[in-house]
Amino acid sequence: MTPQLQQAIKLLQLSRLELTDLLCQEINENPVLEELAEAGGAEPGSAEGAPEAPAATDLTAADAKPEFDWQDYVDRSVAPSGGMFYENEDRDDFEPVITRGPSFADHLLWQLHLHELSDQETEIGEHIIGNLDKDGYLQTTVEEITRDMGCSAEAVEAVLERVQRFDPVGVGARSLQECLLTQAKLLPGDMTLVKSILQNHMKDLERRRYQVIARELRVALKDVICACEIIANLEPRPGRSFNDNETQYITPDLYVYKVDGEYVVVLNEDGQPKLRISSFYRNILSAGAAGSEKAKEYIQEKLRSAVWLIKSVYHRQSTIVNVMKSIIRFQRDFFDYGQAYLKPLVLRNVAEDVGMHESNISRVTTNKYVHTPHGIFELKYFFNSGLTSDNGESIASESVKNKIKEIVQNEDVHRTLSDQEIVKMLKAEGINIARRTVTKYREMMGILSSSKRKKHI
Repeated sequence: MTPQLQQAIKLLQLSRLELTDLLCQEINENPVLEELAEAGGAEPGSAEGAPEAPAATDLTAADAKPEFDWQDYVDRSVAPSGGMFYENEDRDDFEPVITRGPSFADHLLWQLHLHELSDQETEIGEHIIGNLDKDGYLQTTVEEITRDMGCSAEAVEAVLERVQRFDPVGVGARSLQECLLTQAKLLPGDMTLVKSILQNHMKDLERRRYQVIARELRVALKDVICACEIIANLEPRPGRSFNDNETQYITPDLYVYKVDGEYVVVLNEDGQPKLRISSFYRNILSAGAAGSEKAKEYIQEKLRSAVWLIKSVYHRQSTIVNVMKSIIRFQRDFFDYGQAYLKPLVLRNVAEDVGMHESNISRVTTNKYVHTPHGIFELKYFFNSGLTSDNGESIASESVKNKIKEIVQNEDVHRTLSDQEIVKMLKAEGINIARRTVTKYREMMGILSSSKRKKHI
């Protein structure tokens, strides 16, 4: 493939944010490219159709210096304590302060250094904190710490016990059982039953076999249930509140609106630079004033690269819109009535409809999102396999998953439905499905088994 074709294919699979970053990079690296001002209103796609760049001497209203803002001067000249300070000539108009909250390790080290420990104990504590994972569990053994630090196992155990009582309690545990037990020991009141369950009946607790626990410990079932409720409120991953995972917000690439009974696809180009060819360099070439042959060749190369990029971006955007229109034609019932009416669809169907190869359809639908009347979905969501109903019609797997989810949400929490019972309910609606398929779909949606969903009175 030619480099130009490789670039066009690469643009197809880029997400919206990745495309924006690439265009900004190209504007910085290619002097022939420049960003079209919003007021221009021209659509990228051809170099010849781009409007002329404004002269360097032009002054717009946005460039004019604003009138002096006395209120802003007062706000910036008054210290938080109420006192005044003099303006600094080198000080920027805006002083953004970037702060970073303490990390998980910083929080634990701060507590470690507040304790009166010997130098060796402090080093052991720092070694322990340095070997914690993001959830707060110790990823090494006491024997390895003993060998690395050249100390006794008793000294390591003593420091580890202290660390496990730091905030958040349970950090430094080597297992879930140890983590929960550490927290239970610090709870107020009589936690004898709670600790006994954690020490001897973890498997029964996981499977919610409360009757077995009550029988073996010779206590009332209601007491076991109350103890298990306390355990359920403990933190199995102490470090998760310090995780740096930020919420990733999805900005749709496309918007689908219903206008006069028909669906309209609108491309989201907010924040994306609109490209055009610089008139300065174009005039240089047309006037033959490029200087040396080497300079002229350089400008022509950059011009060809810029024109191809603009055409590739235009082709990418129009391809995404065409693919979305094809999806709407195949999934019209979904857009009219919702997820329950999603139909089976494969890449080949859309590829034949728009006259493209399946691999390109796969690239177009990867990491692209559309805002529909029923929510925001990735374009790949509309492609799924199908099951056969009693009347011979195909039903999309996503629709079946949605039905399973609805059945589980509406079940009696004290008498949860098994996978086989769900199969019977789906067959009553005319959906032929195997039990193992229900199990697979349930696990894909993160729904627990019936025994783990059940709640006891």
